[in-house]
Amino acid sequence: MKSITKFDLQYAHRFYKFKGEAQYLHGHTGTLIIEVEDSINDGVNMVFPCNEIQKTAWEYLKNFDHALILRHDDPLLPAILKVYEETHLKDGTPQNKMKGHAFKTELATAYPESRLVVTKETLTVEGMIKIVYDLLKDELNISKITFSSGANAASQEYEVIKTIERCPLCGIALHKDGSCSKCGYKK
Repeated sequence: MKSITKFDLQYAHRFYKFKGEAQYLHGHTGTLIIEVEDSINDGVNMVFPCNEIQKTAWEYLKNFDHALILRHDDPLLPAILKVYEETHLKDGTPQNKMKGHAFKTELATAYPESRLVVTKETLTVEGMIKIVYDLLKDELNISKITFSSGANAASQEYEVIKTIERCPLCGIALHKDGSCSKCGYKK
């Protein structure tokens, strides 16, 4: 069975070296849907609490919300960083409360203080799916990710090959030592 969670993300980007309208810096409202598959946890009668899927994923995804996303070789990137440095935005401001986990993977690097994500490839809907799966594959049993942005949409299905041991009292993933961070259960 599956638990399905939806996220709305506001972001700006452009398709560097693309010949078309998307070569210009522009913004989107994107909708990301993550489907998590597992057996139903007998203790709480659910696959995985949707609010816990949201908490787990949002720690990474909030880096994309109200953020600028540029490819690593985009000539706008050094100019943006220079302006951020000159205007004291590079290291964040007290108003920047949407900081997620900083991350650096083969596909993307997040700079939460600057509300900036730098990607290896152009951020298309397909590219976003690849990045999100790469970030969350070890924390959630993702069976499908769908991302839509404007008139564009893509989805990818994944084979779920592991079981994540979950708390019988609240349904969230147990730590490696068998303890639950939410309710204190110990195996």
